[in-house]
Amino acid sequence: MTRVLVVDDQFLIRAGLVGLLNAAPGVEVVGEAEDGEEAVRLAAETRPEVILMDIRMPGTNGIRATERILAEAADPPPRILVLTTFDLDEYVYGALRAGASGFLLKDSGPERLLAAVAAVGGGDALFAPSVTRRLIEAFARQAASGAGGEPAPDLAALTSREVEVLKLIARGLSNLEIADRLYISEATVKTHLNRTMTKLGLDSRAQAVVVAYETGLVTPGG
Repeated sequence: MTRVLVVDDQFLIRAGLVGLLNAAPGVEVVGEAEDGEEAVRLAAETRPEVILMDIRMPGTNGIRATERILAEAADPPPRILVLTTFDLDEYVYGALRAGASGFLLKDSGPERLLAAVAAVGGGDALFAPSVTRRLIEAFARQAASGAGGEPAPDLAALTSREVEVLKLIARGLSNLEIADRLYISEATVKTHLNRTMTKLGLDSRAQAVVVAYETGLVTPGG
């Protein structure tokens, strides 16, 4: 049973998501929040595995809520799936940078929503990796060169194989595709990714993709 917390400041959207999820087999909605502050509190109280997070909310927005939830979460942390109206959204980029696992457009159909919840709940690859990569490419350059914000991590701690895996993840390849490309097992790919994330202090695969672009390991369109 996948435990889900739903966060959206619009009642009708929130109620629709809750109704859809509660009707799906293998999913349990453990709470619903109308703003970021309530999301942080309920995440600590209910310990969901997946959080559907609205990104643009008054007060504490989805980016700040994501940062706080992941910073305060017990292990394993929840997977946060950002809900947005626009696929090229600077706010979504900020949430991915903060550790969200992926994002989903609000006009996606029920099947896509449930597939996304299942994917991130199972710790799978980014949902819609090609779209996520396009978003990251659109904003990574300006974030890396802009003033303020957190500096990108140093990749010197990574082994050459870990760097190779990180490059391929940033290109949108799945673990299985990376395993085939490097002639190693899928389990070994997961091990390299987990070690990379631990060394760099990352919370999600999406965050690893952001780091690969912001450090210049890969370049947009390259």
